[in-house]
Amino acid sequence: MTSGGTTGTAVNSSANELVENARAKVNLTLRVVGRRVDGYHDLESVVAFADCADQLSLVPGTELLLKTTGPLADACGDVSDNLVLKAARLMAERVAGLKSGTFTLHKALPVAAGIGGGSADAAAALRLLARANGLAIEDARITEVARLTGADVPVCVPSRPCVMTGVGESLMPLNLPKLPCVLVNPRIGVATKDVFGALGLRSGELLVGVTDVIQAMVWPEAGASLEEWVEAFAASSNDLERPALRIQPVIGEVIAALNATDGAWLARMSGSGATCFAIYENTAEAGRAAEKLRRDHPQWWVHSGVLS
Repeated sequence: MTSGGTTGTAVNSSANELVENARAKVNLTLRVVGRRVDGYHDLESVVAFADCADQLSLVPGTELLLKTTGPLADACGDVSDNLVLKAARLMAERVAGLKSGTFTLHKALPVAAGIGGGSADAAAALRLLARANGLAIEDARITEVARLTGADVPVCVPSRPCVMTGVGESLMPLNLPKLPCVLVNPRIGVATKDVFGALGLRSGELLVGVTDVIQAMVWPEAGASLEEWVEAFAASSNDLERPALRIQPVIGEVIAALNATDGAWLARMSGSGATCFAIYENTAEAGRAAEKLRRDHPQWWVHSGVLS
């Protein structure tokens, strides 16, 4: 199987085209437990998914290709090392005669933004390859490739609310209510490795005490109200927010702007930044907040919708 990459306009859809949405991932909480001796960081994070997404399509063919389109296509850069192609190549190493073809990525989510855009794209590629090849999404080879492609890819494959632990490979489903929200990105990328570097943990060092590790956070039961969930989120934090602020102080401006909107119950950074979110009582309040943010900061990327 050969592979390559191009950037251009969308191709005309074909009868055998398969399509998947790659929804934005939002870390409602993110606790860094510590840094392992292999250099990776153990995390505990409540993850939900937004109703904004990239779109990835696959037209089966003999050659593996990736084309990009959409408002943020230029931000993808050189697609030859895109996670979509990485995931497809890793699958081809594990599935004899894997059917691939031409992927077209409609890029609408900011990159290097803390909302798993590239990881969600790779997860969508795995779902498309599973459909094209008659594989169950629970196939052990898909699970392995997701883990090898990137730490956020396993959680993006099902794209359902969960508690993510370890280095992203352990997922415990959560019954979250729908969370009206606003997402804001100042259109400034933040490299995840730089944020973890600024966190400054040495190999084998714990960020939290042993007692905290043993006593993991207890989340509300199924059927709990939106208010109960927001209170639980507020009692936790995002441990990467402080080091990310040192790298990009504009994150503080985004959080302050979200907090200043009417009805914002909780404002926080997602992932390693720079995207931040706020939760509201209802979608009408979220919509009004988003309109104000767009007026006051026309250069920012703003989305209002629902996390689920």
